[in-house]
Amino acid sequence: MKHKNSHLLVGYWSRLRQGRTIPDQGDIDPRAVKRLLSYVFILDCENPVRPVYRLAGTGLCERFGHELKGTNFLAHWEAQSGLSLASLLSQALKAGQPLCLSSIAATADNGMAELETVLTPLSLHGGAPTRFFGLVQMLSDPKPLLGRSIAYQRLIGSQLIQEDEPLAKYDQNLPPPPPPVQLRGHPKAPYLRLVVSRERPAVLNFGSGDILEQVYQVISRWYPANSDDHSRTS
Repeated sequence: MKHKNSHLLVGYWSRLRQGRTIPDQGDIDPRAVKRLLSYVFILDCENPVRPVYRLAGTGLCERFGHELKGTNFLAHWEAQSGLSLASLLSQALKAGQPLCLSSIAATADNGMAELETVLTPLSLHGGAPTRFFGLVQMLSDPKPLLGRSIAYQRLIGSQLIQEDEPLAKYDQNLPPPPPPVQLRGHPKAPYLRLVVSRERPAVLNFGSGDILEQVYQVISRWYPANSDDHSRTS
């Protein structure tokens, strides 16, 4: 995870557990995450092939250009990314661990930005985990998205997060999310450990002339593959 708010959300999720494996949706207090509310969401993944937004913050809805409640989470992802995400969501629910997604978001006129999405598993009325409490944050300059709606996203990386060992410190200089009006157009998180990392997932099959191929090449130079970053298990 790169954004400090992603760490804050995972830390809040961890405190909600109070000794349990998974917290319950009813445990969430919006006041505890009020600074993040505009970009948080609840996702119903009873059917991971068609995860549905149960609610979404106003800033997040502005980014996609419409009310997200009741819509398919995968509708704004390109097809191959959607196939990978269905599997990743199932894996996170089964493992009871937060999932972090890195993506490139593009507008219809090729405005692009890098996003980070964190999804933390939830149960409903004490049952098996079937939902996620999530947050979307901007990692790059937000200007290309101002006044525009995201047309689709492409997955460029994913990881499951587990608390117990330090993860690389997030970048304190990342730009904060723009306030919702411009988009019309607690304690630190616990130590975290990277459990699964996919720096170059199979979804990256670019078509000829695809503008996102150029962006991916730039990001590859920013975050070069590191031979020491292989997946680690408990």
